[in-house]
Amino acid sequence: MIVTVTANPALDITYEVDELVPHQSHRIAAVRQRAGGKGVNVASVLTRMGRPVIATGIVAGAVGDEIRADLEARGVAARFVDGVSSSRRTVNVVSAVHGDATIFNEPGPELTRPGWESFVAGLDSVLAEVAVTVVVLSGSLPPGLPDDAYAELVDVGHAHEARVVVDADGAVLRGALRSGPDLVTPNRAELARATGTRDVAAGVTALRDLGARDVLVSCGADGLVLMPEQGPAWHARVPAALAGNPTGAGDALVAALAAGLASGSTWRRTVQDAVAWSAAAVLQPIAGEIDPDDVARLASQVLMEAR
Repeated sequence: MIVTVTANPALDITYEVDELVPHQSHRIAAVRQRAGGKGVNVASVLTRMGRPVIATGIVAGAVGDEIRADLEARGVAARFVDGVSSSRRTVNVVSAVHGDATIFNEPGPELTRPGWESFVAGLDSVLAEVAVTVVVLSGSLPPGLPDDAYAELVDVGHAHEARVVVDADGAVLRGALRSGPDLVTPNRAELARATGTRDVAAGVTALRDLGARDVLVSCGADGLVLMPEQGPAWHARVPAALAGNPTGAGDALVAALAAGLASGSTWRRTVQDAVAWSAAAVLQPIAGEIDPDDVARLASQVLMEAR
């Protein structure tokens, strides 16, 4: 079993337009609405790929009710803790002309220390009830929490003998490293914000000095670089960039990594799957979706290089 944690879930609203032009009005070709947040998207992808997973997090208000209802309708198992203020929304504008996305993220409701302690206790209860092998901590923290709040959840995961993956940015990523997560997955920009350097090798060294163990850096169209504590580093990519919606690619990548850790796959196979799952997610119009047929086709195209 894999458990994903989304401390700051959202109701994701996606607008599809021909082209996003500043200072202009736009005719929207399609509108989609669904439960989101990085950990929720990870759980959705794992569900689509037939992996056992439970999504956890904090939701509240009418938006929280919509998040719960959407996950239930999609068959994604969830155990959320009730918050006080209404959950946040995001707006994702996808341009057909440029094949990219512009995202507007609400900050989310402020969380008090008692509310956080309630969630930590809820997560501990979930991990005690099921045979969990991997815990995934994804995305931003609600306003009001210290940057090292994820470190507390890393400790909870380790107390239940689970491996912990952290997908976070900047100070939140740095704060999580205090408790030594098993794998961290920044993209190149997130690595730079956390360490002050865009050089991958130097950034990984800086993360290790702060407590990181295995590190995977996503480099967009250039693929990804895995630098484990033991064994060879791997660079992997698909030979050509794919047109589509890249919003959920990082979450699909994290889902594949969690699945590989849970099943005991080799790093080589896990990295190959991570590239294929990530690329397959780009072909979907919204985050959290993936087609297993696309994964199988793309996996055979992944270029692998040991370093």
